[in-house]
Amino acid sequence: MTFFAELKRRNVVRVGAAYVVLAWVIAQVAEFAFENFGAPDWALKTMVVGLLLGLPLVLFFAWAFELTPEGVKREKDVDRTQSITAQTGRKLDRTIIAVLLVAVAWFAWDKFYVETADVVENNAAVGEATVDTSGIIPAATEKSVAVLPFVAMSSGPDDEFFADGLTEEILNSLAQLPELLVTARTSAFSFKGQEIPVQEIAAALGVKHIVEGSVRRSGDRLRVTAQLIRAADGFHLWSENYDSSSTDAIAVQENIAEKIAAALDVVLDDERRQLMRNAGLRDVEAFTDYQKGMALFNRAHGEIETVGGLRKANTYFEKVIERVPDFSQVYGDHSDLYVHILADDASNARVPGVTDDDVANAYAGAIADYEAAVLQARSPELRQLVELDYAFISGNWRGLTGRIELALASERCTNSSNWLTVLANSFGYSEEALPGSYEILTCDPRRSLSWFNTARFEFWAGDIDKAIKVAREGTTIAPGGWLDGMLVRALIADGQYDAALVESENRIKDAETAITQRALIAARQGDQQGFDELMQEFFEINEYGYFWQIILYAWGGHRDDANRVAALIDEHFFAGVTLTQVIQWCSCGAPWDLEATPNFAALIREGNLPWPPASPLNLPLKDW
Repeated sequence: MTFFAELKRRNVVRVGAAYVVLAWVIAQVAEFAFENFGAPDWALKTMVVGLLLGLPLVLFFAWAFELTPEGVKREKDVDRTQSITAQTGRKLDRTIIAVLLVAVAWFAWDKFYVETADVVENNAAVGEATVDTSGIIPAATEKSVAVLPFVAMSSGPDDEFFADGLTEEILNSLAQLPELLVTARTSAFSFKGQEIPVQEIAAALGVKHIVEGSVRRSGDRLRVTAQLIRAADGFHLWSENYDSSSTDAIAVQENIAEKIAAALDVVLDDERRQLMRNAGLRDVEAFTDYQKGMALFNRAHGEIETVGGLRKANTYFEKVIERVPDFSQVYGDHSDLYVHILADDASNARVPGVTDDDVANAYAGAIADYEAAVLQARSPELRQLVELDYAFISGNWRGLTGRIELALASERCTNSSNWLTVLANSFGYSEEALPGSYEILTCDPRRSLSWFNTARFEFWAGDIDKAIKVAREGTTIAPGGWLDGMLVRALIADGQYDAALVESENRIKDAETAITQRALIAARQGDQQGFDELMQEFFEINEYGYFWQIILYAWGGHRDDANRVAALIDEHFFAGVTLTQVIQWCSCGAPWDLEATPNFAALIREGNLPWPPASPLNLPLKDW
C-alpha cells in the first residue's frame, strides 16, 4: 500500500480537512467577538497561532491512533480485520460537510448582512456628522479619519505635551495622502479630555473612522497603544501595542500611520511613505517643545495679552528651530510676534512693554523667518504659499497677482497661508478662494476661523444670504468672537437691522466692537447724526489707533479725515500690510483716496492690483 493510500485509510486527510475548516470558523467567530468586546489585537493573534500549531498535532494523532469501539488505541495495536476506519471516514465526511455549511452561512452573513448594515449605519452617521441640513459641509467619504489626542497615562511634567506631539505627528503623516480626508488638529483636539462615544465624535467631525490611543512613559521606556475604529459600529479595524524607548517614538509614529493607511485601503509606495515621513518634526524633544509653544501661541490669540504671550511662545519655537532647522512651519509661527509689533506700531497702537528697539528689530526678524520658511518648505505647494506671505510683508509686490493665484490653487488643510484671506478679499479673488475655503472647513469644522473665513469670502463675493447661513451655522458648531461679528455684519449688509442688534447684544461683549456695529447700522441707514455720535463715543474709548479711525471715517463719509489718517500710516515702512487689512475690515470699497497714500499707491501699481476694491457694504453716507 502506498503512503498516500495509507494516509487515506487512516483518515489523516479527512481529519486535516475537518480541522482546517473548523479552525477557520472558530477564527472568524473569535474575530467578531474580540472586536465587539474590545479585546487587544494580540489576543486574536495568539488564538490564530494556537490553531496553526494544532494542525500538525491533529495530523500526528490521526496517523498514530485509531478510534475503535473500545476507545482510542494506538494504530499498530489494532487488528486490520477489525478496523472501523471506513465507518469513521464516513462520519468525518458528514462532519466536514456540516462545518462547510456553517462556514458558507457565516461568510454570507458577514459579507451581505453586516456590510449592508454598515452602509445604513454609516449613512445615518453621515447625516448626523455633517449637520447637513444646509449643505454647507459635504457628506463624509469612506476614507475619512480623525486622529484624537492620545491620552497621557503617566504624569511626568512633559508627558501630556509628548502625547499631543506624537498624535500630531501621526495626523500630519496621514494628511499627506490625498485619498484620505483627515480632520485637522484644531478640530480633532477639541474633544481632548472629554468622555464622548466615538460615534458622536465622528458625527461632529464628519468622518467615518476614529483613531485613538494612549501613551505611557516611565523613564526612557515608552508604551503606546493605538486603534483604528469604524465609527458606525465601533469595530476595531486595527489595533496594536508598542513597547520601546522614547527615542524610538518616531519609528512608532511612522508605523502607526502606515498601518492606519493600509487598514483604510490606501496603497503606499516608497514615494508616499517618504511624503509621510517628511511631514513632521521627527525629533522627540522638538515636538514636545513645539506643543508647548503652540499652547502659548493659541492663548496669545484670545486668552492672554498677544505680544507678551507670543514672546513666551517664541522661547519654545526657538528651541525647535535649533533642533530641527528644516521645519518650515515653525518659522511662520515665530514671525507672528514681529508682525504684531509692526502692525501695532504702524497703527499708532503700540502696546505697553514694546520698545523702540523691539520695533526697529521686528522687521529684520520677520524677514529672516520668512526667508527660512521659504528655504525649508518641504513641498512646492507649501513654498508657493510661504512665498506669497514673504512677498506681501516684505513689500516686494511685483507679480503679486500671480502669487495669489498660485496660492489659491495650493491652499488646503495641510498647507495654509497667513495672508491669503486678506489679499483675496482686498484684491478681487474672494469667489476663487471659496472652493479652498470650503475644503478647509470640511477638514477643520470645529475651528471658528474656518467658518469665519468662509462666511467672509461669501460676503465679499456678494452672496450675503450664504454668508449669513454659514456664519449662523458656524456659531452653533464653533463659536468665536470674529465669527459673531461676521454674522452681525452680514445681517447689517442684508438690511436686517433689528436682527443684527439682537445678535450684537447677545453675542458681542467687547464695548468697542458693539459701538462699531451700531455705527455701521446708522451708516447703512444714512443717519449722519446718529453715526457721528457713535463715532465720537468710539473715539473716546479708542483715542489713538489709526486702524479703526480710517474705517469709521470712511463709513461716515468723512473723506478728508480718512485721507489724513491713511497718510499717517503710509509713512510707516509696514504700511502695505496695515492698509491692506484696513481695506478688508472696512468692506467699503476704497476707504481713502489712493493719492493720499503715495507709498501704498506705488505698491498697488507694482503688483498690478485693482483699485478701488470691491464694496460688499452699500453705505449712503460714503460718496466715493
